Amino acid sequence: MKWLRVGLWIITGVVLLLAVAPLFVSLNDYVLLIEKEVSAKLKEPVKIAGLRAGGLPLPHVVVDGISIGKTGIVTAARVTITPDLWSLLGSTKVIRSIRIEQLVLTQKAIQKIPAWAKAASAKAGEPASPASVSAKSVLLDNAVLMLQKAPFGPFDGSFALNDDNSLHLASIRTADGKLHALIKPERSHYRVAVKATDWKLPVGPALRFDELIVNGIATAKGVRLSNVRGGLYGGRITGEATLTWQKGFHLKGRASIDRVELRSLLLALGKRPSMSGKLNAKPFFYANAARGDELHKALYLATQFDVQDGVLAGVDISKAATSVFRDKDSGAVTRFDELSGHLVLEGGTRRFTQVKIAAGSLSANGKVTISPEDELSGRINTNIDSSKLAVASMPLNVSGTVDAPVLLPTAGVAAGAAVGTAILGPAGTALGTAIGAKLDQLFGGGESSQ
Repeated sequence: MKWLRVGLWIITGVVLLLAVAPLFVSLNDYVLLIEKEVSAKLKEPVKIAGLRAGGLPLPHVVVDGISIGKTGIVTAARVTITPDLWSLLGSTKVIRSIRIEQLVLTQKAIQKIPAWAKAASAKAGEPASPASVSAKSVLLDNAVLMLQKAPFGPFDGSFALNDDNSLHLASIRTADGKLHALIKPERSHYRVAVKATDWKLPVGPALRFDELIVNGIATAKGVRLSNVRGGLYGGRITGEATLTWQKGFHLKGRASIDRVELRSLLLALGKRPSMSGKLNAKPFFYANAARGDELHKALYLATQFDVQDGVLAGVDISKAATSVFRDKDSGAVTRFDELSGHLVLEGGTRRFTQVKIAAGSLSANGKVTISPEDELSGRINTNIDSSKLAVASMPLNVSGTVDAPVLLPTAGVAAGAAVGTAILGPAGTALGTAIGAKLDQLFGGGESSQ
């Protein structure tokens, strides 16, 4: 057994040597050379804090404290490069893995990636030569994308590469496990599959999905999401969308919304929750802008919609329809069985037409416009099916704001009420109001009711 003890001592000695030797090997003399070479390639200043070698578990090189750009548009705490030692004897050097820890990639860096990739590739017109260095995989630990409005991450990534360093398969998973994405090259495009649970969009409206599944295709010119479906605020949403960025940014698509809780949706969109209920809609939309962050300003959206079993906050339509006097009540609400109509969103202005409200004995129809500043304008015609009321119908002008809506009788109704009161006293108010309402509907109500 003596040979076994000797063998164990030899193995232990080799392991200790591999562990201790890197402490005495300095590679910092190469830092300035590497910084210069990479800076020239990317046309951006590059800084490296340190460079060292390691022996366990496999021989490797560690690059510490990387920063690219004057303002650090790309930073990484550590990059570990593990080569295949036997390949160092051949013409093609093989790197088993490149592990990047705490990568931070800014929006500006993302925009520069196409130019950097072009600089790293062969010059136009020159035949592609076999790669002198071939990497098998790139691993990301705790990476973050610093987008304009909010960061995405931290997330881990695994990128399997082909012999020519092209992508074979990419897998991205957020640190909390709520999102997982797979990217697979296919000919001239990339197939993308995303699955998320209890996940909030990192950009755009702060929508939080109970679950979300996205399948699509990405190219250098844009992305087409052919299958989007998910659970959202108690309901479901499905749809498709295309975004291209050739000569500006161009977005178009359509969706189907089924029984989504409207109040939660409004809050996520940054709007006052002035209405609740189950929303059904089938919007189509498009937008064209010079920059991606300007698309929301150029958005055009149109849809038929209906809201079931809801509450309209800030106004009591039944009370407004039975009184010629304005009654300020910040706690006023209108409970309805159904509210339907057609919506067009353009330039921040929301135009509601063909509006119909059914709320017990109350029914109403008309149109309302909400300006980008949330100012209201429009008209609705009301009708109350009740034998106890002398005034069964009344046209109302809509004004005020979303936060403080105002419903007032039209000029004809107000004039009729004043004349009736003047001639017959208080008993004539209702009669004059009814006459004014009929005249208003006869001469001015037809167009406004659509």
